Amino acid sequence: MIIDSHSHVMLPVEQQIELMNEAGINKTILFYTSIHPERVTDFQSFEQEMGKVFKILEGHVNGAEARKKGIEEQMQSIHLYPDRFLAFGSVPIGLNDEETAEWVEKQVIDNGFKGLGEFTLASGQINTLEPVFKSSYEFGYLPIWVHTFHPLGLNDIKELAELAKKYTKVPVIFGHLGGLNWLDTIKITKEISNAYIDVSAFYTTFALSLAMSELPERTLFSSDSPYGDPLLVRMAVERHSSDPYTRERVLGGNIAELLKL
Repeated sequence: MIIDSHSHVMLPVEQQIELMNEAGINKTILFYTSIHPERVTDFQSFEQEMGKVFKILEGHVNGAEARKKGIEEQMQSIHLYPDRFLAFGSVPIGLNDEETAEWVEKQVIDNGFKGLGEFTLASGQINTLEPVFKSSYEFGYLPIWVHTFHPLGLNDIKELAELAKKYTKVPVIFGHLGGLNWLDTIKITKEISNAYIDVSAFYTTFALSLAMSELPERTLFSSDSPYGDPLLVRMAVERHSSDPYTRERVLGGNIAELLKL
């Protein structure tokens, strides 16, 4: 089974299904978004949508109502194509332990979502994830997906690694392979048994091939659609994986095992 382990909701949903079919993807794990660049038709509109992305990456998080609207979009896609979509649930940072647990229960567990994230943090904010780790532990070790590309730096990635070491039963997905820090990210995660690497937005194919060769059972194929193309990323995985076993694990076996599909 081919599973795109990280993609954002695209509208209309039929456009996303078409991309999945073209790439031979059986299931996609949907992540919340409040931004839809796939719907823009001109440069100015695209620039406006990407401006929202940059604000989120700078730590200007969306409020609860925006998150709930995004979660509704996830649920609508799953309702239309329940055999094709799963989801991770967005969780606001800055809440205390009790408030975080309440949000996770209502917005993630009750919706049948399989994990927590994506978390897009400003540099220096990794410590704000501790209540999320506690909730993951409380609700059966839900995987946590963290954006580790810009604006996070190597020190932030190291802090995330320390949290993963502290909560050894909580799977932690280092999203986007650490960006420019891909080599250090692979080195760091090799030593942490509950750390996984997501290969979307890989900076160079050397990063992709090295991640798969060093962590064949903890590397996850994903497209980050609409920012990446599922077919192109699948082709890259197939071209740069070293053997059929690694290819099968990365393209779906690892995430299926992690989520007990």
